[in-house]
Amino acid sequence: MNIAVDARTLEPQGARGVPGPQRPPTQAHVIGGDSEALDIARRLAAEFRAGASERDRNAVRPLAELDAFSQSGLWSINVPRAFGGPEVSYRTLAQVIAIIAAADPAIAQIAQNHLGIIAAIRTVSDDAQKRLLFGEVLRGTRFGNAFSERGTKRAADFATRFTDAGDHVVVRGQKFYATGALLAHLVPIVALDDEGRAWYAIAERDAPGLTVIDDWSSFGQRGTASGTVLIDDVRVPKTHLVPAWKGYEAPTADGAVFQIIQAAVDAGIAREALDDTIRFVREKARPWIDSGQERATDDPYTIQAIGDLTIRQHAAEALLDRAGLVLDEAVARPDAEGVAAAQLAVAEAKVLTTEVALAATNKLFELSGTRSTLAAENLDRHWRNARTHTLHDPVRWKYAIVGNHALNGVNPPLHAWS
Repeated sequence: MNIAVDARTLEPQGARGVPGPQRPPTQAHVIGGDSEALDIARRLAAEFRAGASERDRNAVRPLAELDAFSQSGLWSINVPRAFGGPEVSYRTLAQVIAIIAAADPAIAQIAQNHLGIIAAIRTVSDDAQKRLLFGEVLRGTRFGNAFSERGTKRAADFATRFTDAGDHVVVRGQKFYATGALLAHLVPIVALDDEGRAWYAIAERDAPGLTVIDDWSSFGQRGTASGTVLIDDVRVPKTHLVPAWKGYEAPTADGAVFQIIQAAVDAGIAREALDDTIRFVREKARPWIDSGQERATDDPYTIQAIGDLTIRQHAAEALLDRAGLVLDEAVARPDAEGVAAAQLAVAEAKVLTTEVALAATNKLFELSGTRSTLAAENLDRHWRNARTHTLHDPVRWKYAIVGNHALNGVNPPLHAWS
């Protein structure tokens, strides 16, 4: 059934669009390989960490940081070598995201859909479209995201549609949770054709009829600006119409790529929370009166709790690393068995990274004491970020697909959440 959506009638009361950023004046760096990617990620993380708390406190949109991030070459690391990119391993890509997420998880999450779109283009586009769009990415162009919608029955249900108009299509609808769209140069819009198939219609950020509203009000991941996108008869050339549906018509690793980046963000949040807990206990916490100790670091229950979190963090990071290795194999040889193995490995990593992120960000306050809750410390941002980001898709369903495969040999479903 063709559902007509009038973006103007759905516009939030008093909403105002925000102009998009200018494209970078210089060509982005192209990274030489995995080792350089990790070195650059560590350098940028040190820079991003310095202002992360204040950006969170004031809901500052990290434009300067994103410019540095995308111009560094880290936004083209999974562009295939055949098209001029570094094509680093997904094992390395996950490590890069975790490093950036430890410093500022909002910045890491903004890159997620961009990197996922690159993977999708590799899978479904013809060579001409790959040359065109990968060329944009290598110059430093950032993809945003206009995928999810509010008001539909399920996350994979879309009311946004496009109509054929010759050399272009016309798109109409409304999106929310549009992470990255506010500060993007191009905005991929998930829209359905007359057959109900999903495409990425990649629009210019300031295209007539495309309105990005800065109305993200979540208590966590505040810097992602994951608000509303209104799409009112937006023209998109067919050169920029990517057949997303082909990525899930047969087994491909596209869903696992989207998911491993989510897991890496959570691993980074957990790592930073654990590091901040250790720092606070060492520098500011007091031993409990019944411990008989002079320092909080000698409290036996605190030592046990830090040991437990450290083991769980290492286990989560190990599963994330393993998932990257299995995913690399599936990308190289995308058959049903290999893709399922990647989906399952990523699901296992997502379970542990979710659980340790929530545990570490909660335990931080128990071990550090009341002083750690003061607004001046802003340590609650770790819990707020973890709680918000881990809601992206329910980890209880990761247990389900792993268990169903182990018991009944049922492969995970093919979609962007698996």
